[in-house]
Amino acid sequence: MARHNHEAQEQLIPARMLNEFVYCPRLFYLEWVQGEWEDNADTLEGSSIHKRTDSASGTLPEIDEAFGEHAPVRSVLMSAPALGLIARMDVLEFSNGLVYPVDYKKGSPSESDAWLTDKVQLCAQGLILRENGYRCEGGYVFYVGTRQRVYVPFDEELITFTRESLEQLRQVARQPVPPPPLEDSPKCPRCSLVGICLPDETHLLQQETGDAPKIRRLVPSRNDRLPLYVLSQGSVVKRKGAQLLVQTQDDKDQHFRLIDLSRVSIFGNVQITTQAIRALVEHNIPVFFHSYAGRMLARLVSMYDVNAPVRVAQFEVAADETKSLAIARAIVTGKIKNQRTLLRRNQRTRSERVLRELSRLAREARRASSLDELLGIEGAAARLYFRQFSRMLRHRIAFDFKNRNRRPPKDPVNAMLSFLYALLLKDAMCALMATGLDPYRGIFHQMRFGRPSLALDLMEEFRPLIADSVVLRLVNTGAVTEADFIVRGPACAMKKSAMEKVIEAYEQRMNTILRHPVFGYAISYRRTMEVQARLLSRVLTGELPRYIPVTTR
Repeated sequence: MARHNHEAQEQLIPARMLNEFVYCPRLFYLEWVQGEWEDNADTLEGSSIHKRTDSASGTLPEIDEAFGEHAPVRSVLMSAPALGLIARMDVLEFSNGLVYPVDYKKGSPSESDAWLTDKVQLCAQGLILRENGYRCEGGYVFYVGTRQRVYVPFDEELITFTRESLEQLRQVARQPVPPPPLEDSPKCPRCSLVGICLPDETHLLQQETGDAPKIRRLVPSRNDRLPLYVLSQGSVVKRKGAQLLVQTQDDKDQHFRLIDLSRVSIFGNVQITTQAIRALVEHNIPVFFHSYAGRMLARLVSMYDVNAPVRVAQFEVAADETKSLAIARAIVTGKIKNQRTLLRRNQRTRSERVLRELSRLAREARRASSLDELLGIEGAAARLYFRQFSRMLRHRIAFDFKNRNRRPPKDPVNAMLSFLYALLLKDAMCALMATGLDPYRGIFHQMRFGRPSLALDLMEEFRPLIADSVVLRLVNTGAVTEADFIVRGPACAMKKSAMEKVIEAYEQRMNTILRHPVFGYAISYRRTMEVQARLLSRVLTGELPRYIPVTTR
């Protein structure tokens, strides 16, 4: 019996989710079922408004108390198990034995009347009060933007609509994939989850034939929150109020606002305090621990991710060779095409034979009949590509690159490539974790202990576009020299000066704006990786028919 009650308690729907559902069923699904959330100016303004009512005050009168003009009560949490609802009510007012919930909203009413979404949320609060024995016949929505207080009567029509909406909400919540996005809706541009929902992009990729829908650039071109790298050995990362304080041994302390950070990467012998760790996880900012040379050792993330269904779908697809092969073909094809493009653009003397061979391997990758065959094709393309890599380097004597090698890298180019691939892997993991996917269960790269296989899958198409391009820029512009590296026996390592130059160039490349080859709008490489992770998750759950890699001409 206790177990049954616990399960029932878990199914209580917050009244505000009814508001979201009536506004957009897909928005509700992303928030409630998949646990997605992203702030924007509107949500931050709404949170600021509710801070005034979140502090509980007043005493709730007993049901059988003959109250008249009772003092208002603020921030009341109440549930209705029979109805399956729960709500934190901003204010409850009392008069002549009746209770009136008051809900605070930003903005303004609709032609002197409350918006339907707000009416439904308020009515749900009224139904909760009724189930708890209080008399409630109406309530108020207070619109802060215009300082208007709108009365909402709980008539039979509104009550029926609210109950029907609640039932429809439960049906949608049981679906394995979210409802389709709104099409060309004016609601989308101001929605905080538009970069997660991707309404126009989803409609385009779902539509195999016919006229393509209009694609609006609803996703910001760049992410305002940026990563923090701590390289100075012996530094200590601390919390100072709403900031991170990085104390260095040379007393050149630096302050970084938590709201400005997307992730923190710590290299080598750098300490971080418990208070700083707690602040980072509370702000859902992942922390990555690297060796001094850049190899990823560990990651620290919050408990924010609750999207188990998408991981279930991921594991099912990974175990299905037919489904996983289709995605793996696209991944490898995209990588080979981008390798070919980089060679075509940057070789001093172009080898048409090599370009033709890479084109042939890309076609073979699209037709591969097994993952083993695809792995062989990818390996052949990589060997051909790296045999030609030195032809793109202008300083060939100083940076004598013969082939791709690692563990340890034997020359400056390989040292930079290994370091950049570690940075790219870190960002691929961040993008996947934001969607709820497991970075360690791959589609093309198979499971191996400690290897983030899905992150390796996601970064494949971006290796030539980002990491390899950064190496070419650093070498060909003379930004790095032999003095930036240390050679000990067969191994070559970067000095701190080189690491700083590589990180700076990498971040500049990640923030470079390109025109998206599929959607046509301007977007940074970092945002593109995030979008690709979202689209991959939609393919894994079956919402989209196929995965399309990012390729440039």
